[in-house]
Amino acid sequence: MIEVTIFHLHIVAALYVFTKRWQEDGIKEGFVALGLIGLVFTIGWAITGGIARLVTPTGGFAPWFTTDTVSLVLLLIPEILIFRLFFLNKTVETSS
Repeated sequence: MIEVTIFHLHIVAALYVFTKRWQEDGIKEGFVALGLIGLVFTIGWAITGGIARLVTPTGGFAPWFTTDTVSLVLLLIPEILIFRLFFLNKTVETSS
């Protein structure tokens, strides 16, 4: 269930980023943002999957907290930082 929630968060974030970039800069930028989200997710999950296998016992911590759950939770931490850095920054333009 935790995995489904994390995947759902990724889908919602991807839709938000695509829509925001599409409205601000055009459809190309929307697809570029989706590509960035996809790359960060894919590469990040590959890296955190290896780390999770080293840390997690063979059967997992619980039936609902397996190696995949640990890797997705570990992935969520840097993804939140990247998301805030690239997509939620609010630049204030001042007129001189």
